[in-house]
Amino acid sequence: MELSSLATIADVRAALRDGATAVDVCTEFLGRIAARDGDLRAFNHTAAEPALARAAALDRRGPDAPDLPLLGVPIAVKDNICTRGLPTTASSRILAGYVPPYDATVVERLTAAGAVVVGKTNCDEFAMGSTTEHSVTGPTRNPWDPACVPGGSSGGSAAAVAARLAPVALGSDTGGSIRQPAAFCGIVGLKPTYGRVSRYGLLAFASSLDQIGPFGLTVADAAAVLQAMAGPDPRDATSADAAVPDCGAGAAEPMRRPTIGVPWAILENGVDAGVAAAFATAVDALKDMGATVVDVALPHAEYAVPTYYIVAPAEASSNLARYDGVRYAYRAPLDEKDATLDRMYDRTRRDGFGDEVKRRIMLGTYALSAGYYDAYYLKAQQVRTLIRDDYDAAFERVDAVAMPTTPTTAFRLGERADDPLQLYVGDVFTASANLTGLPAVSLPCGRDDAGLPVGLQLIGRAFDEVTLLGIGAAYEEQAPWWREPPTAGAGMPRDEAPAS
Repeated sequence: MELSSLATIADVRAALRDGATAVDVCTEFLGRIAARDGDLRAFNHTAAEPALARAAALDRRGPDAPDLPLLGVPIAVKDNICTRGLPTTASSRILAGYVPPYDATVVERLTAAGAVVVGKTNCDEFAMGSTTEHSVTGPTRNPWDPACVPGGSSGGSAAAVAARLAPVALGSDTGGSIRQPAAFCGIVGLKPTYGRVSRYGLLAFASSLDQIGPFGLTVADAAAVLQAMAGPDPRDATSADAAVPDCGAGAAEPMRRPTIGVPWAILENGVDAGVAAAFATAVDALKDMGATVVDVALPHAEYAVPTYYIVAPAEASSNLARYDGVRYAYRAPLDEKDATLDRMYDRTRRDGFGDEVKRRIMLGTYALSAGYYDAYYLKAQQVRTLIRDDYDAAFERVDAVAMPTTPTTAFRLGERADDPLQLYVGDVFTASANLTGLPAVSLPCGRDDAGLPVGLQLIGRAFDEVTLLGIGAAYEEQAPWWREPPTAGAGMPRDEAPAS
């Protein structure tokens, strides 16, 4: 196999069987990053030297290592997941130059499975955003149209996989931050059940919502990464003590006759015509493969966005209080006459955080403040329970719930920068899975009239990722969009993209 054609984990395994080395594979992907990422800006940091050293160590194990299911597979890691010896900044000035002394559990497990970390990917600051424009390093571009956003907050990871700069990548998903960029970039993005994957080493945004998950070009690749990193972790009290099923079997054994619920009532307004058409075609494809499609009611789904934007900022306000300039990372310089503790706190947080992070801290602090806690935060938690009850009722009848991942396809860079509310309502179909803790996957399901990707979202029962993977694998057979890399014909030519 020509190394220039490597795209998936299966391709990497085939190349190693054909005589390539892990160093060869790593060198190929590092070369792609060096050649293409100057324009795309998917990476905040490339780890060429440690990656090649790691690949060389793997080569000494030989090509057949059954205990290393990800042998030699390059992986990109979102820059809010700790990596020992590599910068982890959450794309924020307040963590500029921070190098963790430890690996996140997911990084430990993936490297133990043979993966090679090739770099840290760009994201919205502290994962707060849906465009990857809220980053101190600047925006990432969508590989399908460099004038457009890649989605967020895990836009760098999604763009890297879509552009074939890494076969797989890690992201985090608090309100849709894996699935939305997966949809915008035309790849697979999986948010596991809350507690399925350890959050130890993830820089917290909203602790009851955050979950780490994989990006890949195929369902099988997402399953392989999930298999390697899932399972209980004594260092994370929120990780579930639940056995990890054979995720690979779910991807390898397509589920062709599931019962799938579609909440048609919530899709009647606010969905772009191109997205609606692609979703309808996807539903027809599900029927063609043998699925039974029924209407389901999610009466409280309309409250998901306001509920999310109370719960998530409230938890962010608490979590980000630790960034105060005292213990590590950025500290604002002060004149000797102004060098009081309160002034240091104030200036460090004012200068270290970007506008979107400060906006959400203020929203959360208000929701938790005396006199407003019951009216906002407590009420949001009560509605959160009602949303979960809706899904529990639906799963008495269906194996999965299907809807578009996003109401629109990717929009232009800067188009919504001054309208945060318009960005927030883009989470209308994704936030529920985080509020309920349910697993969800976004699958590429077509293109709109501008040639931009559309995502199909499937939401499943808690700890039943295998069913989602099985349905996704069956759908992938009907609509193999992943085989089509971004093309020059999609959207605006690169030389017409606006400067950032």
